[in-house]
This record gives sequence, structure tokens and C-alpha cells, in this order.
Amino acid sequence: MDAHTSNNKLDAAGFAAKYSGKVIAMAALGAILIIVGVLIAKGKDGGIPRQLGFSYLQSFMFFLSLCMGGMFLTIIHHLFDANWSVPVRRVNEHLACMAPILGVLFIPILVFAKDIYPWMRIDPPSSDHALYAKAPLFTPVGWYGISIALFVIWTFLSHQLRKNSVAQDADGAAVHTRKMRVHAAYGVFVFGFSLTMGAILWMKGLEHQWFSTMYGVYYFAGSVWTTLATLYLLSLVLKREGVLAAVLQKQQFHDIGKLLFAFTVFYSYIHFSQYFIIWNGGIPEETYYYVKREEGSWWGICMLIVFGHFVIPFLSLLRIDAKMTLPVIVPVCFWAWIMHYCDMSFNVMPILRPNGFELTLLDIGCWLFIGGVCALFWLKSLAKFNPYPIKDPRLGETMGVYFHDESSHTQESVKAAK
Repeated sequence: MDAHTSNNKLDAAGFAAKYSGKVIAMAALGAILIIVGVLIAKGKDGGIPRQLGFSYLQSFMFFLSLCMGGMFLTIIHHLFDANWSVPVRRVNEHLACMAPILGVLFIPILVFAKDIYPWMRIDPPSSDHALYAKAPLFTPVGWYGISIALFVIWTFLSHQLRKNSVAQDADGAAVHTRKMRVHAAYGVFVFGFSLTMGAILWMKGLEHQWFSTMYGVYYFAGSVWTTLATLYLLSLVLKREGVLAAVLQKQQFHDIGKLLFAFTVFYSYIHFSQYFIIWNGGIPEETYYYVKREEGSWWGICMLIVFGHFVIPFLSLLRIDAKMTLPVIVPVCFWAWIMHYCDMSFNVMPILRPNGFELTLLDIGCWLFIGGVCALFWLKSLAKFNPYPIKDPRLGETMGVYFHDESSHTQESVKAAK
């Protein structure tokens, strides 16, 4: 390994060491707040398991979004043979490789499943027509089995992509590029199907009677939108801390900003289309979902999603230069996290709190705990590998460096002399 590579790993390791203590403290604070929240919540809203389960699920789906977004951005990098995203590819690979730790963090949801999902308490299932029609997916065996299988699939796909990416750092062989493209080629279909399945099982399954064919795309759009905001902030910090200073150019920030703007529109289109089709159809099995979310302060969350998730970021990022103007885009990126949390709450919490939105210690504690554990796992991955693909064939092109074949130039000169 050359000196440049060693310095990169040292910088990444130093960065990870600098922030590891902070994210450990974040996770520890979250655990403390969960314990305090459990003591306060005793005897309310259906008991401790139900309250803790809903708070935990809400935060889990938030951070699963970052894993899914990182996996998608890695896959499309290889599918389109992109060059602009080479410097940030390893950042996305590490986000995608949070799949196994998220699988471990999913255990409490497996434990509290019967308290979270009302359909699991319906016996016999045939007594509920909607539940019977969706068997075997909505059966305890099917739900547990598919849930576990999804994390196995995501772990395999994400680690195959990163394994070949890291192997390329050693020898720069083209075979690794071809293997990553093969995994991306089938992976995009596996990703789309599995993400949709997870969104249906874990969030849409809270109200098993509800029908929506756009729900998987809806969760996908919000996930990538939030991940792009996170990628922008991470790239900015890694550049300023010197970890990616050698490879990150204005182009990367501009392109991430353009994608963030594009997914702002795409998410809004999907969400509005789902609402419009359901409301226009006027079928009780579908419209009750939105009727419930217009009760109490949930109406305010609806308006916040309309204006905060679309209008504010859309207008803020509309100008070309806004995507590289830090006083504009950095607040937008932080705002995206708040909006995505409201979106997850809009999907999960009306079942537990039909009268309106409420932020409790359990909600805050679960978010801090899961976020801290995921951040620690990401930092350890950053310290373990080179922070960017040092021998990717597109890296030089990304940085504006082009290599010429000197031997060919010499031969042409000799021919011209003759």
C-alpha cells in the first residue's frame, strides 16, 4: 500500500475516532431516555410494549431509509457507469452495509410485533376478509419469515458490492468493475421488490385493510430524498475534515444537489398521486387511511408535509447556484431530516395516537439510540477501508485528470519524422 493510501486510511481512522465518542454518547442517552420513557408510559396508550413498539418502529423506518437510499445510489452508480459519484461511492456503500446492524436492531420489532400489528391478534384470520385475501403474506409465519429474509438479501447484496469495490483498491483489476455491474444489474430488481415488501410488511401492515399500489415507491422516494440530504452533509464534513479533500470537487456537490431537487419533485408527485387516486376513487377501504390522518393535529402534519416536504425545499433549490450555496442547502438538508421524521410519524403513529401528533421521551430515545448505533457502525466501516475507491478507472476522469498513451505519441512522432 502506497503512502497516499495509508494517509487516506489514517485520516478516515482519525475522523472516526473523533466522532465515535459522540455517537456512543448519543446512543447511551437514547437508551436512558427509553428507560425513563418506559417508566412514564406505564399504563397509558395500551401499555408499555405497544408504546415502545410504535416509537421504535417509527425511528427504525427512518434509519432504514438511509440504508436503502445508500444501496440504491450505489446500484445506479454501476448501472449508469457514472463518474461523478466515484468519490462518494464508498460513503454510500457504508450506508448500504448498515443492513446487518439494522437486522439486529429489528429484533425488538419482532418481539413486539403482536402488540404493534392488530391483524396478528385476529383469530381465526378467515374472519377478516382483507386479512384472508392477503394470506400468506399477512400471517405470523409469513411475516416473520419474509422479514428475516429481507435483511439476509440486503446484507448479501450490499456486501457483494462493497467487497468487490474494496478488492479493486488492491489491484485495480477490471474484473471487479464487471462483477459490481453484474450485482447491480440483478440487484436493482431485487432492491425494488424487497424494499416494497419491507414497506408493506412493516408500515402499511399496521392497517392491513388498506390498499395502495404506490406505497413501496412512496417509501422509496422519501428514502432516497433523505439519503441525498445526508450524503451532501457527510460529503461536506468529510471534505472539510480532510478525508475526501483530495477528490471531492464542486461537481459532486452540485450533482448531489440536483438529485436532491429531482427527488423533491418525485416524492411530491408520488405522494400526491397516491392521495388523488385514493380520494377520487372514494372506496371506503382506501379513503379511511387519509380520513384518519385529518383528525386532530394530524391535519397540521399533513399541511407541514405539503409545504415543508415540497414547497420549501423546491423553492430553495430552484436556482442553479443554490445547490452549492451552503447557507441555503445546508439548512435544507437538516430540514429534510425533520420532514422525513414527520413523514414516518404520519405513517406509523395515527394508529397509536389518533387524536394527533405527540413527541414523547420514547420517540426521542428510540431515535437517538438507533441513530447512534447506526452512526457508530458507519464510522467503523469508514475507518476500516479506504474512504474512496482509490483505483477506480473513473477516478481520474472525475477529478479532471486525463492520461495519454506516451508510447503511441512517440510512434506517431517517429512516423512523422520519416
